[in-house]
Amino acid sequence: MKKYYAGIDFGGMSAKAGLFDSEGNMIAKDTVKTSREEGYLTTVVKMAQLVRGLSERYGGMSEVGAVGIGSPGVIDGASGVVVRWSNYDWRDMPLGPDLAVKLGVPVYVANDANAAALGEAKFGAGKSYEDSILITLGTGVGSGIIIGGKIFEGFHGAGGEAGHMVVSIGGIPCGCGRRGCFEQYASATALMRDTKRAMFEHKDSLMWKIAGDPENVDGKTAFDAAKAGDEVGSQVVKNYIMYLGEGILNLVGILRPQAILLGGGVSNQGEYLLQPLRKYVSERLYVDCERVPLAIVRATLGNDAGIYGAYALAVGK
Repeated sequence: MKKYYAGIDFGGMSAKAGLFDSEGNMIAKDTVKTSREEGYLTTVVKMAQLVRGLSERYGGMSEVGAVGIGSPGVIDGASGVVVRWSNYDWRDMPLGPDLAVKLGVPVYVANDANAAALGEAKFGAGKSYEDSILITLGTGVGSGIIIGGKIFEGFHGAGGEAGHMVVSIGGIPCGCGRRGCFEQYASATALMRDTKRAMFEHKDSLMWKIAGDPENVDGKTAFDAAKAGDEVGSQVVKNYIMYLGEGILNLVGILRPQAILLGGGVSNQGEYLLQPLRKYVSERLYVDCERVPLAIVRATLGNDAGIYGAYALAVGK
């Protein structure tokens, strides 16, 4: 076994890389900016330089066994090809093979949400479970499914998109082209939209005092108001938990993991979110928690989950 392995969390604005020792400790980390305008080849060169820069602190690439990448888009994990990533207009880009040529080591690629789920499963909140689902509550709703300790990708890596299962037929239009998708009701963006709507419908709500202006509303506004006893804020939070709970119930009904892991900004509410969410889900499960336990917990690795997951890909965990 080589001394070091690298993991890259690649996104639309940056690529973050970590170098890990043989015991799984991240010993170095660095970041480079990325952009669509640079083009594919420049992006690959930047990633190669990023990994080489980290490795040079510890003996160079000859000491590195493999590299893992978590990338946006539909990823064919078997070939390391980015089948499609609309934000960069990438189609059938051989990211893994191309980076492997530049670095001289094997390179493994997975979808970024899947990589984050693997990171949490191996090193974070899911390490006590063989089967878990990570749901990230941010601008959208991301998801990654781990079954038997391994990523479930679906055919050609196109599965696992929980954010685009419909929870309200004919509901709010989604960027994917459908209506009523989970992320239109359970993302931080959805929570902010519903908070603003409630504020305009109830000018006496404490949310006006907390935010000052609708433009200042964030994912905390309704929660802060609810904690202060504001009925309107409490109703916004209750509705949000209902939709989040329904999405979780759909996933659990099909896959029945041991744990649901919640990440993203909204998860920072901790037990104030988790306790009523657990109650909502538990009361509606097809098979109750007493017979088949289900944990609903907060993810723990934060922004490093993707790096850890990419490392897990590289080392074959």
